[in-house]
Amino acid sequence: MTLNKNKMIREIGRRTRLKNREVQLVLETLIDVWTEELVAGGKIELENFLVLETQIIDRGENAGTLKGGNAPRYVRRVSSRVSKKLRGQLNEGSHD
Repeated sequence: MTLNKNKMIREIGRRTRLKNREVQLVLETLIDVWTEELVAGGKIELENFLVLETQIIDRGENAGTLKGGNAPRYVRRVSSRVSKKLRGQLNEGSHD
């Protein structure tokens, strides 16, 4: 199952009895705030859930030389890690 934006809006609206339009506005604003924080090089920590942060990767002096040489030396990527609590819950629910 995939929880996409529309399903999330409906489920939050159902659980909170907020109008879907209000939930959508909050969710879109949250995404904007998170995006701004990550672009600025910040970190997002949701206690007992996950951490999102950007990392700068140095690809070395010869980055892209095999394919024409225009690849940037430094690239930024977003990394995520789950909290210990969530990791424990995921491991409890795993069926090997």
